[in-house]
Amino acid sequence: MQLVYLLILLPLIGFLVNGLFGSKLSKTVSGWLGSLVVLGSFAISTKYFLDFYTGSLAAPIDIKAFEILYFQNISIHFGILVDQLSVLWLMIVTGIGFLIHVYSIGYMHDDENFSRFFAYLNLFIFFMLLLVLGNNLLVTYAGWEGVSLCSYFLVGFWYKNESYSNAGKKAFIVNRVGDLGFLLAMFVLLYYVGSLNFSDLKAEALGGNIPSNVALAAALFLFVGAAAKSAQIPLYTWLPDAMAGPTPVSALIHAATMVTAGIYLVVRTNFLYDLAPEAMQVVAVVGAATALFAATIGIFQNDIKKVLAYSTVSQLGLMFLAVGVGAYTAAVFHVITHAFFKACLFLGSGSVIHALHGEQDIRNMGGLKKWMPITFVTFLISSLAISGIPPFSGFFSKDEILAAAYEHNIGLWLVASLASLFTAFYMFRLVFLTFNTNFRGTEEQQKHLHESPSLITIPLIILAALAVVGGAMGIPEVFGGTHWMKNFLAPVVASGSGAAHAISHSTELMLISIASIAAVVGIAFAYFRFVKGGALPLKDGEEKGLQKVIYNKFYVDEIYNAIIVKPLMTLSSLAYEIFDVLVVDGVVNTLASITYWKGKQIRLLQSGNIGFYLIMMVLGACAILGITIWQL
Repeated sequence: MQLVYLLILLPLIGFLVNGLFGSKLSKTVSGWLGSLVVLGSFAISTKYFLDFYTGSLAAPIDIKAFEILYFQNISIHFGILVDQLSVLWLMIVTGIGFLIHVYSIGYMHDDENFSRFFAYLNLFIFFMLLLVLGNNLLVTYAGWEGVSLCSYFLVGFWYKNESYSNAGKKAFIVNRVGDLGFLLAMFVLLYYVGSLNFSDLKAEALGGNIPSNVALAAALFLFVGAAAKSAQIPLYTWLPDAMAGPTPVSALIHAATMVTAGIYLVVRTNFLYDLAPEAMQVVAVVGAATALFAATIGIFQNDIKKVLAYSTVSQLGLMFLAVGVGAYTAAVFHVITHAFFKACLFLGSGSVIHALHGEQDIRNMGGLKKWMPITFVTFLISSLAISGIPPFSGFFSKDEILAAAYEHNIGLWLVASLASLFTAFYMFRLVFLTFNTNFRGTEEQQKHLHESPSLITIPLIILAALAVVGGAMGIPEVFGGTHWMKNFLAPVVASGSGAAHAISHSTELMLISIASIAAVVGIAFAYFRFVKGGALPLKDGEEKGLQKVIYNKFYVDEIYNAIIVKPLMTLSSLAYEIFDVLVVDGVVNTLASITYWKGKQIRLLQSGNIGFYLIMMVLGACAILGITIWQL
């Protein structure tokens, strides 16, 4: 059990050392220290994973370390829960996290705040582990808030740039909206159930002791928190702006770890959602709408990281669609495969940006596969995976989600299928415009084009390999598989009213064929338009009609600015002018003026005449005596 504590504490130790003494360490020591503590956590996570996999650890590890809150008859402990679900997230957080740390040694080497960057990365890993390992909602919430704080630090890492700093603030503030939902869910469960412990809540839910209206309220409030953390409509706008942070941050936070926390929360509390089918319907509809909406925006984006950002939002929508139709295992499966190929894509984009000395506009790229073959091949593999091309990992996980959606509601399946078609198109639009055709950058950029160093390419190769073989975790029965992951998660995921039913093999083969053909069509259309046809994205300002609307992201940010930000700023200004200046400052300044005036008048009594002082003393004594006699 002590290993569990070490697993959590190792990244915290890395944070403290780099945070306190990083300026005195060399960049090599600082970077490898930050990386190796995460590798240590990964080693311990692997041990627990193998223990569950081999059956040597049959029951979950549920530790109540110490009491952190007590009132009336409610006691909440700092607790740790290691089970099949948490161990899968541990493998993602520490495994992908380690690769991103190693990548960062090369990518951030010239940054003057190198040690501070690694301190923040380690602190983020610590809080993410706390979020995943908490055995109750309060401990999970502590980790939830911690990763938001680290996201603010990392997104706004280059804080001297005002737009980057604003992006960090936007991410932090939007997530506070979701946190209100999380808090309300905890209040509801504490009031009606009397516990926040996952095992207690599950026992009460399966025992029929949680009323459906209480489960519905708690599930909807939890989804508000999940929607903000995982960037779903209408709280998604922070994630594309968060691309302002260094590229390793995008890979760690916005591809593999923090943004999947919302999925983790819903899957962890699946027993509540099974009692609230209305909440599950809301989750499914919001997820499907987000998947299509974000995929549509991704079609016309020209910033290489913004394309991947909207892709992330879209893929998260598919995951929420899965949990909304009861396919919890499919959602977790796609979380894992998505972590492989999306982390590879973000790191690949960073390799391109590194080679082009900060250039992010794909209109100024092209032909890079000649100079960057490793980056190109790994990027291509991950793009095939996210597009759902067999036999890459994304094919298997996305197929399972589409099959579950079809069984639940054909309308949801159509929306998800259209989103998948768009994904294949815009991802290969990105591939072709970046790596194929002719180079469109400057001559100076072309002179210095080269493949990235090994510290950058090795993580890319490992992630690309995982994107190829990761689908083996969930090979469906129609292909002769046993779906290992479904069996592995069976003790954690309750099979309630929301669970998806199996469809026939013939229907599943039909759906697989449709999805695969749609992906090929999307890729082919991108090829004939941008490679054979030589088309290029329009210059800024040349867009017209619907294309202009989509390119400007449906003006959602402008709408929010008009109906939320500006009114709040106006209200704040009025409050300042009226309350702060007139009331607060007015009262203080008036009292000061009165005091000053009285002081000036009383000062005149200080004449220095002793006789006058004696008369005043006698008069004062007589006044006091008179008042005393009057009161008697």
